[in-house]
Amino acid sequence: MPEMPDWQRFLSADDRETIERGRWAKRVGFGARPAVILIDVQNYMVGEEGNHDLAAYPYSCAAGWAAVWQTKRIVGAARAAQAPVIYTRFAIDRIVGDAGLFDSKIGAEAGENVYFEGTHGSVIVDAVAPEPGDLVFTKKKPSSFHGTPLLPYLIDRAIDTLIVTGGATCNCVRATVFDAFSYNYRTIVPADAVFDRLPISHAINLFDMNRCSADVTDTEAVLAYFADLAQRAA
Repeated sequence: MPEMPDWQRFLSADDRETIERGRWAKRVGFGARPAVILIDVQNYMVGEEGNHDLAAYPYSCAAGWAAVWQTKRIVGAARAAQAPVIYTRFAIDRIVGDAGLFDSKIGAEAGENVYFEGTHGSVIVDAVAPEPGDLVFTKKKPSSFHGTPLLPYLIDRAIDTLIVTGGATCNCVRATVFDAFSYNYRTIVPADAVFDRLPISHAINLFDMNRCSADVTDTEAVLAYFADLAQRAA
């Protein structure tokens, strides 16, 4: 099993006993027909590589670019294995007023580098830009399943495994993972290909997903899986 983020330091002896007693965190494994989803890998989420000016990109994540480059490797392997690649964008239209309660919790001021429709911030980063044949859709809520065409798309292609990348771990990744699990998809989260603004949120949410709804692994395991699929198809 690959090395995991350091969530163990947050667990007490009683916590570990509870996990052992309940036999939590069993492995489900990969299936036969995967798809990769890139959740909100947008300019507002990661900013400019090497530029940690949070005033310019107030919602950016310093760890985001490391995950972007790992995601790029996964996407390349998925395409080589002819697996679907799916992108979500989170973009709010202030004129329409479709933020719902989002503004009540996280109310960004107007700006070019946040998540408003039509801005630089709302665009998927060039490093992992979609290609012809990829599914790209905009969502308004954390889960990639909520109010989107994701579920019927997966059903139509008989997908059984969803590999989840992007950010943020505690918000849209977690919401998507729990919904995928509820729909009985084998859900795989490469820990080095997802990111969060807060290290503690990253670690604890990966722990929770691994405990009860997903297999948390790493990029190398995903690449090996796709290489095996591609070899079988050759």
